[in-house]
Amino acid sequence: MKKDLAILKRHLLTGTSHMLPFIVAGGVLLALSVMLNGKGAQPEGIFLTGIWDMGIAGFTLFIPVLGGYIAYSIGDRPALAPGMIGAYLANANGTGFLGAIVVGFMAGYVVNQLKRIPLPNNMKAISTYGILPVGGTFIVSAMVIWGIGQPIASLMEGLNGWLSGMGDGSKTALGVILGGMTAFDMGGPINKVATLFAQTQVFDHPNLMGGVGVAICVPPLGMFLATLLSKKKYSDEEREAGRAAGLMGMIGITEGAIPFAANDPLRVIPAIVAGGIVGNVIAFNMNVLNHAPWGGWIVLPVVEGKLGYVLATVVGAATTALIVNFLKKPIDQRTEEDVADDEDLVLDFE
Repeated sequence: MKKDLAILKRHLLTGTSHMLPFIVAGGVLLALSVMLNGKGAQPEGIFLTGIWDMGIAGFTLFIPVLGGYIAYSIGDRPALAPGMIGAYLANANGTGFLGAIVVGFMAGYVVNQLKRIPLPNNMKAISTYGILPVGGTFIVSAMVIWGIGQPIASLMEGLNGWLSGMGDGSKTALGVILGGMTAFDMGGPINKVATLFAQTQVFDHPNLMGGVGVAICVPPLGMFLATLLSKKKYSDEEREAGRAAGLMGMIGITEGAIPFAANDPLRVIPAIVAGGIVGNVIAFNMNVLNHAPWGGWIVLPVVEGKLGYVLATVVGAATTALIVNFLKKPIDQRTEEDVADDEDLVLDFE
């Protein structure tokens, strides 16, 4: 069992290590465009819009890259196209990076099963570049389009309706729900439901974005703080990733925490959800109003209750950092295999 889990983790780390440059490049460019715009929202003008589009391209591509390279790790080159195309289609149906991980594993194992079909020797080259990629892409894409697509769309619609019904209820209860959803999958479908719910009501109910704006930036800021507070629990590469996450968090890029969550989901995701909940509830109960459909400290000029916004962010990030560091082992107490796996989480563009 332990050996099987180690193999699965190795496949996952192959995907995350190839995904990282896309997240960092996209996040930094998005952050730059928002900072130069100075309004905490999508910029206008040819130059800033161009930088924004570059960042969006990075965030658009990291999903298929993640799914594709997980599949590649399992099924080699024939699995690359099924993994990337399947992850792209899954994301179009709103599954986010979690869907890309599922589809990546699915594509890799589907291609491995197709390899077991006996073929004459003169067909093997054609199989590698034609039969396996085409067959794998069709099977995986069919499962996404006709299998998981509609259920996910229906689930998102139901979540929107549920949140609308919660709008007039307890601040604390709504804060727990929106904060947890915003942090949970860091830009994925559950995050999108929560953030869009708040963004579409920013003019009539800016208190919603007051809490959600905090929950947006808590996951990356929490992981940044975690790498500062317990350096012995993180490699040099992880601390470098933490600095990038800190920058993204300040500008409202939740995806800055994804490399940590993808590498160690059982410890990181509960910690960032707890931090998102704490930050969101504090902001709601301190009546923070955020008049921009964005998060992070970049929106402070248009926030009413700035002290509450900052306090909620700091307490939420500290909650995440303390929980994740409590759950993680120091590097010198990990097995050699664990350390080797952690070193795969690098900002390596060579």
